[in-house]
Amino acid sequence: MNHHINTTVRFRHLGRMDYQQAWDLQEELFAGIVARKIANRTLPPAEQLPTTNYLLFVEHPHVYTLGKSGKAEHLLLDEAGLQQADASYYKINRGGDITYHGPGQLVAYPLLDLENFFTDIHKYLRLLEEAVILTLAEYGLEGGRIPGLTGVWLDWEKQENPRKICALGVKSSRWVTMHGLALNVNTKLAYFGNIVPCGIDDKAVTSLQQELGRPVPLAEVEEKLKQHLTTLFGMHIVEKEN
Repeated sequence: MNHHINTTVRFRHLGRMDYQQAWDLQEELFAGIVARKIANRTLPPAEQLPTTNYLLFVEHPHVYTLGKSGKAEHLLLDEAGLQQADASYYKINRGGDITYHGPGQLVAYPLLDLENFFTDIHKYLRLLEEAVILTLAEYGLEGGRIPGLTGVWLDWEKQENPRKICALGVKSSRWVTMHGLALNVNTKLAYFGNIVPCGIDDKAVTSLQQELGRPVPLAEVEEKLKQHLTTLFGMHIVEKEN
């Protein structure tokens, strides 16, 4: 157990970045945190160094990603179709099925050593959802959870027309997290038509723009989400540009 709790989180705004590039960055930061934890085990408590936490915000060009439990046939485009859609495709090491990322979508990647906060992955997922639910509430939208399904949904209570507005997919090892959430702000929803999202083919996908009937400044949503994550996790955010 690391006795040096560190709730400082280095925040990086990556702007629009290729999915592979952002993934490589995550892998690098993740490996650094894990290496520090392993090194700490060999040191007496007085010499152990606190681990570092990161929160990355990014927007990706059009991309489809397939998680470990996903089925390739849930992508309905072939190679030519991907080219036509100007989209790329990656198989990745998070949980979950296939998902879409693209312009107008806010993607948040927390790389946290949960031993600095709490060692409960279920609680971690619920707090990510809660941050999104609180952000949506600021726009007059009532987001919530549907039992058995991940992410954040609208019309989750009556489920007459349940719509997914935020997808979740995380990986955790030695209590260190990577990957994260994707909130549809001004996303081109037609791109979701090329997949069976998260293996669910009978529920719609939506965005803030779709629900409010107007585009919403991404930077505005980012600021709100960052604030809610900070409060819920008890983070001390340190800004770092890129």
